[in-house]
Amino acid sequence: MILYNLVFEVICLKQKRKENEKVLEMIKKTLLAGLGATVVTKKMIEEATQSLVEQGKISSQEAEKLAEELVKSGEKQWDDIQQDLAESLRKGLDDLDISSKKEFQELKNRVENLEKRTTMLETAQAQAKAAAHGN
Repeated sequence: MILYNLVFEVICLKQKRKENEKVLEMIKKTLLAGLGATVVTKKMIEEATQSLVEQGKISSQEAEKLAEELVKSGEKQWDDIQQDLAESLRKGLDDLDISSKKEFQELKNRVENLEKRTTMLETAQAQAKAAAHGN
């Protein structure tokens, strides 16, 4: 019965792991899209400040400084978002009570060891029966 419970637990863990991989892939794609948006935003900032220079509203030096400040501010905000997201994911995964790779491997090893022991016991029983019938 213990073997069946462990096998069931391993199967459940594999299913959870697959579901989590899908969620993590979606998050990864979202983050990569965000990085693309960062590049686009930087370009847009540079174009906007250059437009202000062309209109004579600010100098080239002011445009460079403004663009640099806006980009740094955006990068900081992006870093903050990533940290918040990572923390939220950690908490969410903890709440789901998902096993780590190490825990999964330990359970898998236990199941394999129990299977070996079961096979050995079944073999010993079969040999004992054969010996009893042979006498």
